[in-house]
Amino acid sequence: MLFAMKIYLSLGSNIGDRRENLIEALSVLQSSGFAQIERISRFYETSPIGYKQRYFYNICVQAQTHLSAWDLLFLLKSIERLMGRKKAKKWSERIIDIDILFYGCQIIKNSNLNIPHKEIENRLFVLIPLAEIAPNFKHPVLHRKIKEILKEKSLTLDCQIIKIAASV
Repeated sequence: MLFAMKIYLSLGSNIGDRRENLIEALSVLQSSGFAQIERISRFYETSPIGYKQRYFYNICVQAQTHLSAWDLLFLLKSIERLMGRKKAKKWSERIIDIDILFYGCQIIKNSNLNIPHKEIENRLFVLIPLAEIAPNFKHPVLHRKIKEILKEKSLTLDCQIIKIAASV
């Protein structure tokens, strides 16, 4: 099968065995046959945004897919539901959360799908693991490399607590 589009995903979990939830999501994604995982960041334990709750485990993944951005979104939401994710309020606890950060260098703005993800530059829990696997990837809207965005934002986002939890 031909995998033509390079994608970057962010995964997070703060319910149950957080590390195992991330591994299971990666396993389901890889075994679907619709994505070929190429790189995985280390696991980071990160403070939650919004509500007081358990810390998250977060990772970023580089993969290839032949799916359209819409079909990829459908696949990722299906994996979340399969793993038991329920509809909840914004920033609430979740067994798994999978976001599309980048779909190649495409820019998609729609009520259901925004690529690049609109909050990348405001989230150290995305920037740090993403810079680990794709430091030279150029953000198609900000026109700067991920490592440059991280360097610029790390001082202003220092209220977010991030530490390495484990490797894959």
